[in-house]
Amino acid sequence: MCEEYKSRVYTDRPAYADFDAPAKFTAIQSIIAKRLTQYPKAICSYSGGSDSDILIDLIEQTRKIFNLAPVKYVFFNTGLEMQATKDHVKATAEKYGVGIEEVRPKLNIVLSTRKYGVPFVSKIMSAGLEGWQKKNIPLSIADEYEQAENKAEKRRELKERYPKCESTINFLCCCNSAGEPRPNIQLVINSSKYMRDFIAENPPDFQISAKCCDYCKKQPAHRIQKGYDMVITGERRDEGGMRSVPRKDNTTLCFTETSSGQYRLRPLYYVSDKDKAWYKEYRNIRYSDAYEVYGLTRTGCCGCPISYKAVDDLEKIRPFEPNVVKAAWNIFGKSYEYRKKYNEYKAQRMELEKRK
Repeated sequence: MCEEYKSRVYTDRPAYADFDAPAKFTAIQSIIAKRLTQYPKAICSYSGGSDSDILIDLIEQTRKIFNLAPVKYVFFNTGLEMQATKDHVKATAEKYGVGIEEVRPKLNIVLSTRKYGVPFVSKIMSAGLEGWQKKNIPLSIADEYEQAENKAEKRRELKERYPKCESTINFLCCCNSAGEPRPNIQLVINSSKYMRDFIAENPPDFQISAKCCDYCKKQPAHRIQKGYDMVITGERRDEGGMRSVPRKDNTTLCFTETSSGQYRLRPLYYVSDKDKAWYKEYRNIRYSDAYEVYGLTRTGCCGCPISYKAVDDLEKIRPFEPNVVKAAWNIFGKSYEYRKKYNEYKAQRMELEKRK
């Protein structure tokens, strides 16, 4: 049998990652106390979601126990937020007696999606397809690559034919820059089953891009985080996607120095869904109405097509906030419809394979 591969997220994780919930959160409080003592000028992103609720409670509890300096909290309003989220941000600030500054982007979600395009399936898929649309590279290069006996040579030839398109070539051909096949990683088109065939048979009639995230969250965050020693975020490995992949500068993904010279702390990185549920009950935390009343299991950007449950979640929101749902469909509607078409295509292909 082949040995199962596990990334450094699993093999190099700290000991507390395997503690039970009470001991794990005690260890996390110690980490927060240590880092806030070292870098007291800290800023924390608060989204109004469940992870943020756990994080702010941990930070504020730790601050009181160790008499630490206040942390700056910011909420990034993309321009498409549920009223439930905005109300919860206000209630949370009052609960802990802290200020949570609302930050708006220079280019809101409506303008950024009109200018660059809308997300589809995932940030990685969106970036790859955006490059394909912009570079106008034929999908047939993937067939050339697959049929080539010397794949490294074919990869070099494609690079010469399409200069400054390396990432798009790798994405379409499911390989790395050395020409080695990499069909099972997240950075290639077929990380979503049959996607290349689907795109070939059903070319998108709209622009695809995940730049709305850059303009509505990342750029405002970078702008306001300048001047702070440490940035605190609530990322968790259990969220999946790129958050479950090791970074070059830090294998444990809990604390690292960034290229800007700041430090980044991710206290919840090894907190599981089960750990979260325990802490919520233990600390008697109430999430926003988006969870407690509407029945959502996560919030994030309202209606973002990257969530496979986006359309279903919008139907849960509709009875309470119909205008937000209408706005989401106006912004992301083509991506919702295209994903539905892809899901149907994938199901048909899988059924055909099953019959064979």
